[in-house]
Amino acid sequence: MIRVYSQSEINSIAASGKILADVLDKISKEAAVGVSLKQLDKSAFELVKKAGAEPAFLNYRPHSATRPYPASICASVNDVIVHGLPNNYKLKAGDVLKLDFGVKYKGFYSDAAVTVAVGAVSPDARKLIKATKAALEEAIKIAKPGNFLGDIGWAIEKTAKKFKVKTVKELTGHGIGKELHEEPTIYNFGKKGKGVGLEQGMVLAIEPMFAIGADKIIQKKDESWATADGSLSAHFEHTVAIGEKKAIILTQI
Repeated sequence: MIRVYSQSEINSIAASGKILADVLDKISKEAAVGVSLKQLDKSAFELVKKAGAEPAFLNYRPHSATRPYPASICASVNDVIVHGLPNNYKLKAGDVLKLDFGVKYKGFYSDAAVTVAVGAVSPDARKLIKATKAALEEAIKIAKPGNFLGDIGWAIEKTAKKFKVKTVKELTGHGIGKELHEEPTIYNFGKKGKGVGLEQGMVLAIEPMFAIGADKIIQKKDESWATADGSLSAHFEHTVAIGEKKAIILTQI
């Protein structure tokens, strides 16, 4: 069942999203050469607790996982696309870091992700980051009443083709609100006019994920997902509400 939220409920999700955006902005700026992934996770935990909220990922167990997630953020470096576990790895110049973060506040969830270029990165990495961010922007533009989930996927895939990068098709976005993961599944590819119709009150976590090389993925021992060929990946995400005429970003940094 796809939930349709009232304006009051959307306001509550937006309050969660504001905390998330503030924390994600701060840890993105903290990500620099020599900083460990564990340091970023510690910062996120402390900041979200100070705001009176909870890290949504901490101790969360998706259906596909064998154990609860033991950290507040996902910190995924280079070929790792999502669910990278923060460890003692210290960031190096040229790294492409994906920070994915969720917040629970007064019973409502939000979810967002950014990709950070650490120091000087390669031209291919810059193009990949630009493409993935542009795909999210294009998807949000098309997420409005009267359009379809297939339109969102179509916009994302079209952007990937424009920049000559690959869409990671096996990883998806999702509905969000009273739970971290709700229906519908939001694919990063699709056909215009196909799939579930979008209507005012839906709340979606849209998250394009692109790779420079192959679009195939593998799961590592820590249950993170990485490109099968070891190529660089990027990931951007916003929680958005479908408004009367357009999508409203609830996690705007």
